[in-house]
Parts: sequence; structure tokens; C-alpha cells
Amino acid sequence: MTDDETRPLLEVRGLHKAFGDNQVLRGIDLTVDRGSVTVLIGPSGSGKTTLLRSVNVLETPDAGVVRVGDVELDFTAGVGKKDPARLRARSGMVFQGHNLFPHLSVLDNVTAGPLLVQGRDRTEAREEATRLLARVGLAGKESSYPYQLSGGQQQRVGIARALAIRPELMLFDEPTSALDPELVGEVLAVMRDLATEGWTMLVVTHEMRFAQQVADQALFLDGGVVVERGAPRDVLGNPQEERTKRFLQRVLDPL
Repeated sequence: MTDDETRPLLEVRGLHKAFGDNQVLRGIDLTVDRGSVTVLIGPSGSGKTTLLRSVNVLETPDAGVVRVGDVELDFTAGVGKKDPARLRARSGMVFQGHNLFPHLSVLDNVTAGPLLVQGRDRTEAREEATRLLARVGLAGKESSYPYQLSGGQQQRVGIARALAIRPELMLFDEPTSALDPELVGEVLAVMRDLATEGWTMLVVTHEMRFAQQVADQALFLDGGVVVERGAPRDVLGNPQEERTKRFLQRVLDPL
């Protein structure tokens, strides 16, 4: 086994990000091993989504290092104009609000990245998109438009779209939080299948049962720092930090 295969797929060191005077990330360190699932939990405003968007360089960190696979960017030293695209190409992002193109069919939404960004062959891209849509339970929906789909179906299109760029790392930003309760399960089932297949995943979620059943690592963020990390059974089942205990008590027993 090579060094690249044994070292973590994702490494984040000393990540800082501020919006004006608001320090959202305050020196985050994080590693995610290949083939593993890491969940990020914490209250709103704790920095979870900003961390995820920084890994994908949808937000540009003020300082720190992000490495995915063989691409490493040092934001403290400064990065070139084309560097973010190199890092972004290594990960597929699934957004909270689907973010599908409303004027494109389902098939065209999934093929947009491979065709427009990666310049792949059109026939090949469409064949792969058809396979991916079947994989997420949407065979026969290729010609539909987003408005014709349920929220759960739209989110599954989003997962197929992220997979279509053949990423090394899958990023999920609260993928079920905008869904009606009865639709949550169909999205989580696809994510469980991806985990079983060995996909490396970094997931922001409030779905504690999913975190306990599927994740290999859980991180609790609050105030832009990692307060507690470890196996989900420890962080969620027997937290050591008072901030983690208070958060879980509110989430698990809101009354």
C-alpha cells in the first residue's frame, strides 16, 4: 500500500475564517481517512457549514491548510487564481437546498459538471448520469424537471450530480434539513449505501441516529472550534465536555 493510500484523504490544519468581525472558524484541525464517514454536529452558527464550504473552497479561508488527496493549498501563504478549482475538483458537494438548475432536466443537471467543467464526452457523460440516477432510485426521471420532483427526489438528484464528477470526497451540508420528515429516510438510505460502498464522506447533520449508525468519527463544533471528537458512540453516547452534553440534551430531549 502506498503512502497516498495510507494517509488521510482529507487533512485540515489551522483553518481560520472570518466574515467581518465575526470569527467563524478559529483554527480547525481535522483529518478524514479514506473510506470513512465523519459527521460534524453542533448548534447553528458553530462553523460547520463554513468548514465544509472552506474544504470545497466555496469560501476562501483566511489562513490554514486544506489537503484533499494530492492537492494541498496553504491559505496562509496565499493561493493562485486557478488553485481553488484544483482542490474543488477533488470533492462533490451536496447542498442543503438542492441547488439544482430549475431550467434544466434531471439528466442535464447531472451532466452539467462532467460536460462544462471536465470536458468529458457527451455520450459517456449521459450514460454515466443515467446509471447514477438509477443508483439513487430515480430511473425513468431523466427528462423530468426539478419542479416535478419531491424534495427527497431533488436531493437524490443532487447526490447523483455530485457523484458524476467522480470525486474522491463527498461533502454533505445538512442534506435532510429542508425535507419533510417522511422524505428524510430516502435520502439517508442513499447515503448509507454510499458509506457501505466505501465512499469517503464529510457530513454536516442533525440526524443523530444516522451519525451513530453510519459514521466512523464525530466532531462537535461550537464557537468555531472543535470541542470534542471521537467515535460516535463516545461523542454522542458518553460526551465528556459540558458544551457537548448541553447540546445533545437539547437535540435528543427538546422538551
